[in-house]
Amino acid sequence: MKKFNIRKVLDGLTSSSSSAASLQSGNRENDMIQETLQSEHFQLCKTVRHGFPYQPSSMAFDPVQKILAIGTQSGALRLFGRAGVECFCQHESGSAVIQLEFLVNEGALVSALADDSIHLWNLRQKLPAVLHSLKFNRERITFCHLPFQSKWLYVGTERGNIHIVNVESFTLSGYVIMWNKAIELSSKTHPGPVVHISDNPMDEGKLLIGFECGIVVLWDLKSKKADYRYSYDEAIHSVAWHHEGKQFVCSHSDGTLTTWNIRAPAKPAQIITPHGKQPKDGKKPEPCKPILKVEYKTTRAGDPFMILCGGLSYDTVGRRACLTVMHGKSTAVLEMDYPIVDFLTLCETPYPNDFQEPYAVVVLLEKDLVLIDLAQIGYPIFENPYPLSIHESPVTCCEYFADCPAEVIPALYSVGSRQKRQGFSKKEWPISGGNWGQGTLSFSEMIITGHADGSIKFWDASALMLQVLYKLKTAKVFEKPRSKEEKSSTEIVDEDPFAIQILSWCPESRVLCVAGVSAHVIVYRFSKQEVTTEVVQLLEVRMQCELNEVESPECGGEQASAVSTPGTQSSPQTSLPQSHPSTSSNNSSDGLRDNVPCLKVRSSPLKQSAGYQVELLIQLVWVSGEPPQQITSLAVNSAYGLVAFGNGNGLAVIDYLQKTLLLNMSIAELYGSTDPHHRQPRSPRKTRQPSAGLCDGNDASAAPEEKCKSPTDARDNSFSRSRSSSVTSIDRESREVISSFYFCDSLSKKSETVAVPSLWVGTSLGSMLAIVLTVPSTPEQRMQQPLGVAFCGPVVRLKGGILRMAQLDASGTLLPHVYESWYEPNAPEEERERPQRRRPTSPPSTLENPDCQYAVVCSEKQAKVVAMPSQNCVYEHNITETSFVLRADVVTMTAGVGIACFCANGHIMTLSLPSLRPLLDVNYLPLTDMRIARTFCFSNQGQALYLTSPTEIQRITYIQETCDNLQEMLGELFTPVETPEAPNQGFFKGLFGGGAQSLDREDLFGEVSAGKASRSLAQHIPGPGGMEGMKGAASGVVGELARARIALDERGQKLGELEERTAAMMASADSFSKHAHDVMLKYKDKKWYQL
Repeated sequence: MKKFNIRKVLDGLTSSSSSAASLQSGNRENDMIQETLQSEHFQLCKTVRHGFPYQPSSMAFDPVQKILAIGTQSGALRLFGRAGVECFCQHESGSAVIQLEFLVNEGALVSALADDSIHLWNLRQKLPAVLHSLKFNRERITFCHLPFQSKWLYVGTERGNIHIVNVESFTLSGYVIMWNKAIELSSKTHPGPVVHISDNPMDEGKLLIGFECGIVVLWDLKSKKADYRYSYDEAIHSVAWHHEGKQFVCSHSDGTLTTWNIRAPAKPAQIITPHGKQPKDGKKPEPCKPILKVEYKTTRAGDPFMILCGGLSYDTVGRRACLTVMHGKSTAVLEMDYPIVDFLTLCETPYPNDFQEPYAVVVLLEKDLVLIDLAQIGYPIFENPYPLSIHESPVTCCEYFADCPAEVIPALYSVGSRQKRQGFSKKEWPISGGNWGQGTLSFSEMIITGHADGSIKFWDASALMLQVLYKLKTAKVFEKPRSKEEKSSTEIVDEDPFAIQILSWCPESRVLCVAGVSAHVIVYRFSKQEVTTEVVQLLEVRMQCELNEVESPECGGEQASAVSTPGTQSSPQTSLPQSHPSTSSNNSSDGLRDNVPCLKVRSSPLKQSAGYQVELLIQLVWVSGEPPQQITSLAVNSAYGLVAFGNGNGLAVIDYLQKTLLLNMSIAELYGSTDPHHRQPRSPRKTRQPSAGLCDGNDASAAPEEKCKSPTDARDNSFSRSRSSSVTSIDRESREVISSFYFCDSLSKKSETVAVPSLWVGTSLGSMLAIVLTVPSTPEQRMQQPLGVAFCGPVVRLKGGILRMAQLDASGTLLPHVYESWYEPNAPEEERERPQRRRPTSPPSTLENPDCQYAVVCSEKQAKVVAMPSQNCVYEHNITETSFVLRADVVTMTAGVGIACFCANGHIMTLSLPSLRPLLDVNYLPLTDMRIARTFCFSNQGQALYLTSPTEIQRITYIQETCDNLQEMLGELFTPVETPEAPNQGFFKGLFGGGAQSLDREDLFGEVSAGKASRSLAQHIPGPGGMEGMKGAASGVVGELARARIALDERGQKLGELEERTAAMMASADSFSKHAHDVMLKYKDKKWYQL
């Protein structure tokens, strides 16, 4: 387990890069709050990685352990067993993995990398580690082969030579097969790199070597010479043996397959072109695309299988990649969704000299893993139990929830199980090795991902596993253009107009709210009943602001006190702009688009299955020829029945129960007379906005030097990039946008003594403002009476944009958000039982201490704790001077409450609450990119995650307790399994020598007979232990019991042998005694002279 060196900051001390949390005079009573979080509670480590391996390059399978290994172009290794057993490893060099070879049933794996190094991995421990490495200096590795139950690895090179490595000691043998001795002496050209090595299934002393140019050599290892040479005029891509060792098949670059009898090297026994058109005049068929790989597998009861990829005709332009299965006279062409990287045939036996009995094919695609059932008609695929569909559509946003209500996951699973595809194989998933971990976390976890196609996926992330629960398609509420020509001119993004930008979810009420890139917001309610919606409830909102640009922004810090005195504004309610009715025309009188939304809403009835159903659709409209700005912040609250969203123009609050617009105002109006900024008329904007920043598709990551901007910088351009992360967002962008919201019952006004419903608003220029809401108390009044609004103005100012706000009670405990518990929205009114609103309770204020709440506010630069209702700043901490915070969350842990921050310079930090003491500071990600900035999120109980690649989620923990228990929670890859018995040769084969021929490789390749290899050829890098140490490293009770059983068997056998020898000695002693007695009686009465 990789662990990080942590700079743990002593309590109460300060560091050079961050100022101390300051305690203001007059608030000494805050010293009474006992904080339980300490530095020793924190440690950062990676836990698990989920998703499809990004840019896969190679694959291997252990047929006894039933473990699959996948290598990638970035040097990563992903190991898969049964559902829930996964493991991630990384080669330090980061070079591409070109080949993988299991030591079958030994708990070890050999990897060959593009930097010409080979590595031995120990899989007998929960976190696999490299035992040995060997770096070739003079030759490039092109192919490796490790025979079953052998410790000698054949390594083919670009020069055409073959070297032999002892995998126990990872040393080179002096035995080398040179290319010029393998080919004909009369040949004047180099045969090219080695593309194939395999030993004859029936004779381990015969090695088949394939060269790229088309030459195949059968090499006799004992006599050190070539027995036969087979030549074909097309390049070779792969070779496969028949299990009897008398024939082999080669695949070629012209789409042909040649079958050779080993004793007839003159010409192929058969030449076929599986996908070639056969001319009637008997000429050669037209050449096809190369057959990249072929496998030849036999069965006892029927025809053999020949499985290949590639070889399609050149006239099939645009056709998807195919896997061809040839069985007897039938040929099945199976189309794949992505290009094929590699495939493997899974067989019943690990022995190459027996009938193979293939039962499945594992196909590794560029972006998927497919298993095909060969035993059923039509070759159905197996249902994949791994969470490999994260990237089905590129992830655009992500949220992580730990310790959510227990009934939510079963409810989502219940509705999601109805969405599953049909037609899968009825058999169990064949990759079934390993065991689950023993330890589990006591809380449930969920991940919600938003995607570029408008879909949302809910994942069960409990117990370090990941399983998709439910998928929601938000694009269903819109009309889809059938072609690019039909695309509406009102769309503001060129691609992915339905992409999800922000998610807001209330786990208790199950209300979901999403904001999309086309300036739309959708509110969903969860229902267990299916409904048909005749007309989608639509609300169009016109947001505009003439005063937008800030001429001279002021920083927070010292000026905070100057603007912290709120002015209570009740009059702006009457002058609020209301939503305009949508017009049937796209153009106003002057020819400009006006009052039209970006997307066209579905006009036909919408059938909504059980699960999330549309409650309300909100769309921002074009204003005087200019498109609406994309939404930068979003919040939903089920207790109040409100949705708030904001952008660069201002904010809007929607009552989704009454389906009305409650509030629509500019940021300047929100400040009222306390606006600290000098605003200028807004500059003209472009009519279209690019979406390139939001979703990076599945492309490679951005260049390292392209670091991301502050997340509050004009999120409508989806985090436009900057080469410098040392400049604050205030210096880079003068436009003020709404950056965050927080609904709560609070003491927002200085005169308040009782907490009332409120909405806190954070802006990109560091202001936190408060709005007081008047919510009717009974459900009947709530649906009939309008809500009241009063403005409290700015509460506090910070440096940098506001990212997160939260609320503590007088004892420093985090107040949970207010919510309404879930009820069935489609139940009849008389059966519906609407639960009462849940609100946190605060102790009443007293004359001695009028402050009974604390507001926690975290920005890109600072964190502050403000006493409420006095609005005095009691604690302040500068988080970073040279960078800025990308993500901040107020999190609850077993030991207490704190703030967790992720900075653009890669640091992860935690602060205590309420005193803001630094507790953890780790330089975790030295370079950051757009994807990480967009998806990094913290959750309660010390968990966090981010998208480490376009297809993979990396989960981490920053809690010491989880790091300590990680070993117990992880699954085991290696389990003690007996190797199947070798095939029976039969009486006649054993008698006449027709069976498999074994080879004493130790005698042939060992140092005594082969000598030492050249020291300059390869450099050995030793690991922590050899093979013997690895064999003794099997952990767990099962391994100990297995070894104890073997030891007892051996002891019993020895005791049995000892007993037999003792009995034989006793019989011999009895016999000697009898003979001695007989001799004594014979001579007893005779004199000496009579003898």
